[in-house]
Amino acid sequence: MTRAFLGVEASATGRRWIGPTAEEDRLAEAMAQATGLPAPLALTLVRRGVAPDEAARFLEPTLRDLLPDPLSLRDMAPAAARFLRAVKARERIAVFADYDVDGGSSAALLLTWLRAMGRPATLYIPDRIDEGYGPNVPAMQQLAAAHDLILCVDCGTLSHEPIAAAKGADVVVLDHHLGGEMLPPALAVVNPNRQDESGDLGHLCAASVVFLLLVEANRLLRDEGTKGPDLMAMLDLVALATVADVAPLTGVNRALVRQGLKVMARRERPGLVALADVARMTEAPTPYALGFVLGPRVNAGGRIGAADLGARLLSTADPHEAVALAERLDALNTERREIELRVREAALAQAEARGLDGPLVWAAGEGWHPGVVGIVAARLKEATNRPAVVIGLDGDEGKGSGRSVAGVDLGAAIHRVAAEGLLLKGGGHKMAAGLTVSRDRIEAAMERLGELLAKQGAGNAGPADLRLDGLLMPGAVTPALIEQIEAAGPFGAAAPAPRFAFAAQAVSSRRIGESHLRLTFGDTTGPKLEAVAFGAFDGPLGPLLEAPDANRFHLAGRLELNTWGGRTKVQLRLEDAARA
Repeated sequence: MTRAFLGVEASATGRRWIGPTAEEDRLAEAMAQATGLPAPLALTLVRRGVAPDEAARFLEPTLRDLLPDPLSLRDMAPAAARFLRAVKARERIAVFADYDVDGGSSAALLLTWLRAMGRPATLYIPDRIDEGYGPNVPAMQQLAAAHDLILCVDCGTLSHEPIAAAKGADVVVLDHHLGGEMLPPALAVVNPNRQDESGDLGHLCAASVVFLLLVEANRLLRDEGTKGPDLMAMLDLVALATVADVAPLTGVNRALVRQGLKVMARRERPGLVALADVARMTEAPTPYALGFVLGPRVNAGGRIGAADLGARLLSTADPHEAVALAERLDALNTERREIELRVREAALAQAEARGLDGPLVWAAGEGWHPGVVGIVAARLKEATNRPAVVIGLDGDEGKGSGRSVAGVDLGAAIHRVAAEGLLLKGGGHKMAAGLTVSRDRIEAAMERLGELLAKQGAGNAGPADLRLDGLLMPGAVTPALIEQIEAAGPFGAAAPAPRFAFAAQAVSSRRIGESHLRLTFGDTTGPKLEAVAFGAFDGPLGPLLEAPDANRFHLAGRLELNTWGGRTKVQLRLEDAARA
């Protein structure tokens, strides 16, 4: 077994610290010498598998180098051709989208592109409670009666019967959810997670698939001597969807998000400007802001309000409408948090009573709102480092949502349980999935799901090891160093921000409010560094650092720049600690 970093076998949060290997240290030193990059950045790159001759290109990712050929996806050619034919012939086009951020962003991409071409389109987003996820027969029949082309985005891959019901209209599916053995009877199904795809682009969210369709449409227009709409200006939507859908920030996703953040910082999309303002965002957007500030607000309409609010906000060109929609979504998000808290407390109590040491953590409750079960599942997953499913019961059925941990494909397992007949329906992707189950089959379905997840290794570990990217001294941390490290980003799913340790630090601390902690640490004579630990007193971290009998601590966390009152200074976002 690898030696624990700084000898920390069990930290305040119960984790074993794992640092760079001797080989990684050697490679990082060689990279620093070959490139002139600072050692912490060199180590960060090495731990991401970057070679010295690739460092410059990695630190400046471009879509020119990384964007895949749209035609590498099956059915892209007929999908793009049919889409353009509808545009040129002024056919009636409908966009049927999922109610989450990815679906809303995907719809907004199409609506924005079509508006730039002078072509209106109908937006249809199903109600989460009344209609559920994805196309349904009545909605598709209604749309087909009034439209020539229906574009299903972020949904549709498993919707055989509803798509078959769309008589008289062509249907094109643009999705990324796991496909079954048979495809629905659509004109085209563009999905990197079809079973007959290679899987090389399986990390794309639906908005990226839609973006590739628009890239191909623009190319076809260019071949005809016509200039298509500006796609680079739409990358803010792709970035938002990629981060909010927890797609891995690797490969082309990293380039899409990086460029999209720059576009978003220009504040040109009325909906995102209004949403940032109502959320009191004063700094340039970051992946954190997309995932935890903007994303939840866009989602709020689909969770507990009108399902189409998010897509309407993202696609509107009217600043006044944008402000009104943003304020409504912000209010709904506040209501959503209150509902979530009640469900989370009940679900955690039930899961604890059932036991948290198995391969699957799950809970089911009467009347739990379908709009928050996914968020609560994510909280259970984070608390236990195990896949989690939370189900809301209504009548004879339960509708649930699940979240997984790295290395465990929850979507495939749920798809298997549905195929075996224990679920009424279910599917998704590796990290997130949904299901519908009969009340009397919940226990059997969850037991079978646990068996399948156990075969993938779920439940074998306790709290996840804390991986650290190296050791720093407080005096070495400068704004310039943090900006250099940020060049290896953006950081997020599958590409976490580097964590650094500070050894044997003298700490002075003060509590902020009920649960937060602000620290100053350093040597007795050297430079000091500030740190903040949010929620420190919701767990063991705060009490440990305030213990009167402890003098020095090993500290671990992520470095960041904190701008306040016009001044920028460095700080550590403290995540863990151990007595030195």
